[in-house]
Amino acid sequence: MQIFILTLFPEMFESPFSCGLFQKALDKGVMKVEIRNIRDYTHDKHHTADDTPYGGGAGMVMKPEPIFEAVEAIKTELTQTHAADNVPVILLTPQGRLLTQEVSKQLTQYDKMIFICGEYEGVDERVREHLVTDEISIGDYVLSGGELAAMVVVNTMVRLLPGFLGSPESLISESHTDGLLEYPQYTRPPEFRNWAVPDVLLSGNHAQIAKWRENESIIRTKQRRPDMIDRVS
Repeated sequence: MQIFILTLFPEMFESPFSCGLFQKALDKGVMKVEIRNIRDYTHDKHHTADDTPYGGGAGMVMKPEPIFEAVEAIKTELTQTHAADNVPVILLTPQGRLLTQEVSKQLTQYDKMIFICGEYEGVDERVREHLVTDEISIGDYVLSGGELAAMVVVNTMVRLLPGFLGSPESLISESHTDGLLEYPQYTRPPEFRNWAVPDVLLSGNHAQIAKWRENESIIRTKQRRPDMIDRVS
């Protein structure tokens, strides 16, 4: 998978994409991430990428020209080796469809994609109307920019790719994978400050453990996310 991220603040991605499982996946070639500075596609000496909104109002709006040029430049590069017509162009915005585990699964069907990080008051509407193919929000709140949202979307998506996690089994019983929250997890020691691990997990009886985990998963979901229970019922 090849991911392009367009941003005004490329330095924000240096640390998150250079440590832990993400760095290992990059080293193994599971994916490739390229960060592009939108200002590199401006043509004035100040590298202006935003301007005041028509009609007045507070804040600044991201200009359409550098965003269009950045996306078109990437697609031109891709056409040298691949068809670029179906490459999704995704805008990170609080107005987008809500990110879920299912949305992340849908994104994994693409081997190439372009993310645009919105800033300030957002992007010129012509970017939405004539360039963007999808809009994604990571929640009903507002961030200072789309960079953190891009990191979240990319992380939830690429961890579903074969080779990202050490064990594919890690994905099977995670929260949201089957519409429920994950069951409680324990590790050594078996007793800590008089708090003991449930006996069933120490029993070695895999059938009973599986039944306990399923039951605990349902109980936890009912307590913490009853809306999820309604969806899977």
